[in-house]
Amino acid sequence: MDYKQLSKDIIKNVGGVENVSALTHCATRLRFNLKDDNKAATDILKNTKGIMGVVNKGGQYQVIIGSDVANVYAEINKIASFDNDSSSEIKNDKGPVVKVLDTIAGIFTPIIPAITGAGMLKAVMALLVAFKVIGNQTQVYSILNFMADAAFYFLPFLIANSAAKKFKCNPYMAMSIAAIILHPNFIGMVDAAKKGGTGIYFLGLPVTLASYSSSVIPIILGVWFMSFVEPIADKVSPNAIKFFTKPLLTLLITGLVTLIVLGPIGIICGNGISGAIAFINTYARWLVPLIVGTFSPLLVMTGMHYGLIPIGINNLATAGFDIVVGPGMLGSNIAQGGAALAVALKTKSSELKQLASSAGITAVCGITEPAMYGVTLKLKRPLIAVMIGGGASGLFLGITGVGRYTAGSPGLLALPGYIGTEGFRNITLACIGAAIAFVVSFVATLIIGFEDIAEVKENDSKTEVAVDENDDVQDSIAYSPIEGKAVSLSKVNDPMFSEKMMGDGIAIIPKEGRVVSPVNGKVSAVFETKHAIGIISNEGAEILIHIGLDTVKLNGKFFEAKVKEGDSINIGDLLVKFNLEEIKKAGYDVITPIIITNTSKYREITFDVNEGEDIREKDKLINLIK
Repeated sequence: MDYKQLSKDIIKNVGGVENVSALTHCATRLRFNLKDDNKAATDILKNTKGIMGVVNKGGQYQVIIGSDVANVYAEINKIASFDNDSSSEIKNDKGPVVKVLDTIAGIFTPIIPAITGAGMLKAVMALLVAFKVIGNQTQVYSILNFMADAAFYFLPFLIANSAAKKFKCNPYMAMSIAAIILHPNFIGMVDAAKKGGTGIYFLGLPVTLASYSSSVIPIILGVWFMSFVEPIADKVSPNAIKFFTKPLLTLLITGLVTLIVLGPIGIICGNGISGAIAFINTYARWLVPLIVGTFSPLLVMTGMHYGLIPIGINNLATAGFDIVVGPGMLGSNIAQGGAALAVALKTKSSELKQLASSAGITAVCGITEPAMYGVTLKLKRPLIAVMIGGGASGLFLGITGVGRYTAGSPGLLALPGYIGTEGFRNITLACIGAAIAFVVSFVATLIIGFEDIAEVKENDSKTEVAVDENDDVQDSIAYSPIEGKAVSLSKVNDPMFSEKMMGDGIAIIPKEGRVVSPVNGKVSAVFETKHAIGIISNEGAEILIHIGLDTVKLNGKFFEAKVKEGDSINIGDLLVKFNLEEIKKAGYDVITPIIITNTSKYREITFDVNEGEDIREKDKLINLIK
């Protein structure tokens, strides 16, 4: 791979150096904060050799590279240094949920290697003890133990550094706040007060008797508060003495507020999370692993999985045992590998076979992006098999109460982290759960199948085209079924459409409550709730028109179908009428995706309308080129 050229292409197509506010990377993805997401050429990036996919979720513009991501990241920083967050502001038009996810990702992604290293060292120790290579009373064990515990004990330091960068304040001052709550003298005062049945007070204000080692939330709150204190301290400090008054005020105010107010709140929140999980574990311990195992692919695509990371880390740091994040994602990750390897077995494409084989092996080891974006999501139906396999595994692991004792990327390599205090029972069940995920997703993929791709040579270059026994599509045009404003699918607030899981297409924000036929053909499906209709054109194009988002919940209210399944239709024939204003009043987004569900049969799909342009019924909309 030419890292230098790929880096140049990426910088150019994310809108140039001037459009990048910050850049980090994880195991497989470049994670950009862009000032204006609209300047990024997403379609070009997706079709660039060396890029597996592009996801614009969780407040980050993510370019999926795979295992070569570190090399590409290093090359990008040679061209334009993004090692540190820019002082320029990111375009602040993201919703609160996206902002929270972006913050969580920015705080926890950089510290994952340290947590993973510590967790895997714990797993190695457990194996050495289990097979009697070392004893747990030896000095060798003691040294390895405090090495493995260090990252968790001093977790507030790690979080303080990354949180400071995310909240744009001084990381060394932030780590000083972590040092305050972890200082041996403070710990000694807390221990003495507990033993003596007394308290700790600062000018009459009570200081909570709490231990902040291995804590997560208190230091995040403290650094967040410091991000407000620091600029105020800078503003009120006279220039002549600002050099020492600014850090003095920042340290004093933030330190005291953290000890007296924010730290205790963080401890309460952490205990609350632990209590809620304990409650679930008592009354429905199968539920969360089932949900996580089933929906992890969707959580990853939307960035919502970052909301689970602090929960998992908090469980490990406080209880030493995680039954939420680890087991569910273990099943999901291995299911990705099982589905990808099933594709490798069944496909006739040597290129897809190679990709699916390597991606499948990587997935069962814990890194799923190559398998998900390069194989299962791309082929669509294998993703269903992944969710079935992940759900089956999550249900089993939840019922049997399996949990992980160490952090690490959920996969086969992390299984030693399931060796617990009950001998080999926990890890044995974890292995069974992993096997369930693999076998179920593998078999489900073979049963459900997928639309294979075959290799053909054209001008001495390899091209992938769809293979189908009934592949009789022809070049054709689909006309606009609705009058309104054209919108890119990437702007649709539903990953099923925005990530093109159902196929390529375009969306329209309607001005009138009517849908007409975009082609000559027949009606292939009219949904019972009348909110969506399927069409097959005479040229073989399969089209889905989905009126609004989540409008299935209206159960047909405000919709009136004018055709039925099997009816022949011509361009402009009225298909559905709907009450546009009433649907809006009911709180539903009326944006209407028009999807070519057999996208893979076409060499190229282009559009005769640009983002934001008005379009009328029967205007040319989509060009389908075989």
